[in-house]
Amino acid sequence: MQPSLATQLKNARVIDLEQPRFHGMPIHPAHKPGYFYALHRRHRDTYQPATHGPRSGASGVLTMMEHSGTHIDALCHQANCLKVFGNIDSDSIETPYGFKQLGIEHVPPLVTRGVLLDLAGWKGQTPLPRHYSIAADELMACAKAQKVEVEKGDILLVRTGYDTLWNDETEYLQAAGIGKSGTLWAAERGVLAVGADNMAWDAPNDVDPETGATLFAHVHLLTQKGIFIIENLDLRELAVGKHYTFAFIGIPLKFQGATGSPIRPIALV
Repeated sequence: MQPSLATQLKNARVIDLEQPRFHGMPIHPAHKPGYFYALHRRHRDTYQPATHGPRSGASGVLTMMEHSGTHIDALCHQANCLKVFGNIDSDSIETPYGFKQLGIEHVPPLVTRGVLLDLAGWKGQTPLPRHYSIAADELMACAKAQKVEVEKGDILLVRTGYDTLWNDETEYLQAAGIGKSGTLWAAERGVLAVGADNMAWDAPNDVDPETGATLFAHVHLLTQKGIFIIENLDLRELAVGKHYTFAFIGIPLKFQGATGSPIRPIALV
């Protein structure tokens, strides 16, 4: 008799794919100041034994850009000639309080098969060279070496090795990423989302020679294909364990009209 899903989950190992959030963590220049947390009420402030007995409470204030730390991009995050996904005029759905369509609240919980392509491990270089642009043939060769196939509906994660440099913003922002051909290859597989251990999935210095677009994947995946992008992942534990396929769970927060959300992705193996 096959064990129930609940039993399988109980016996699974959970691998956390989120990087820790802290003031001073790497932030893309477009999303500065990024992240700030302050303790607003301390226990001493609320300690009133005559009213509440021995109990006291503390709470803080969190200020952050949606695109800071480990996060996922909504389809409204990028536009191509002022057209967002579905060929919708960006002006027509923007408000001072967010987007009327395609906001992060419409991104479903991501529960599916995940596939890791450990490019850094396959090449034997962690991290990969600065600004290195990963091509489609390299993704295919890595998949073949790992004996995995990327299939429709998968979450495709690519490791550059820059997850080891999360505490060094200067170096982290020089990370390798996926080039145009690699992005096209991923899109052709019909994946639900892509993600990497870098700031943008894209190779940061690449410019599409045909359109002049920077961050080609952001234009192609979000505005043309409806494929989500997850950024700033920690893929070290998956890579060490050679867990190239796994159950992936990642749930964005329902910030109405927002262009992205923090995400706490996990792998079950």
